[in-house]
Amino acid sequence: MLTPDSALAVLESLADPVRAEGMAAYHKVPRRYLGVAVPDIDALAREWRQTLTLTDRLALAQALWDMGIHETMVAAAKLLEQARIRPDDSGAWALIATWAETFDGWAVADHASIAGQKRLVADASRLDTVAGWTAHPNMWTRRAALVMTLPWAKMNNPKPADLAIRESVLGWAETYVDDRNWFMQKAVGWWLRDLSRHDPDRTRAFLAGPGARLKSFARKEAARHLETH
Repeated sequence: MLTPDSALAVLESLADPVRAEGMAAYHKVPRRYLGVAVPDIDALAREWRQTLTLTDRLALAQALWDMGIHETMVAAAKLLEQARIRPDDSGAWALIATWAETFDGWAVADHASIAGQKRLVADASRLDTVAGWTAHPNMWTRRAALVMTLPWAKMNNPKPADLAIRESVLGWAETYVDDRNWFMQKAVGWWLRDLSRHDPDRTRAFLAGPGARLKSFARKEAARHLETH
């Protein structure tokens, strides 16, 4: 039986102190780092997903997240990084949404947000929760509203409902353009950059409107692919 302690022991067996020191300096979030490469964590999480029941997987994900170690938090997110979870009302989304309100850095937040993207695509009604994050006092939670909705920026043939969601997210982005925080500016530029591959005209319209107030680096990010359209 895989327990949180045994999962941690497996991760610790792959630890690289030199890599861990570099990661701590790079991420600048005060937590323990083991120095385990993401592909190794991904391989472990895939194995664990295949051997655990959904109930046990959710419990393990929560326990690993609560350990507060960089690699255990990444592993927790990857345990839920699955397009289909049956039953989908099992609590996976609720767990991810709870984590989102405590995000404290981009790396762990982005791994959890990838898992969140899949749960939102599975049930778009969950966007009602995400909409509330746009006014959250935690900047990382506000940022997650854009990162988790990136699938709607990337859709080639969006249905009317998807277009409506896309417009809602662009409305959130509009409220973010005056936030001068680098990570918030980057998140808006990232969303628009992905949108530009699929709807360059809408991206140009945003940049000519509220996007004119973005910092120059964010505008450059947003427009990176526009010259090819």
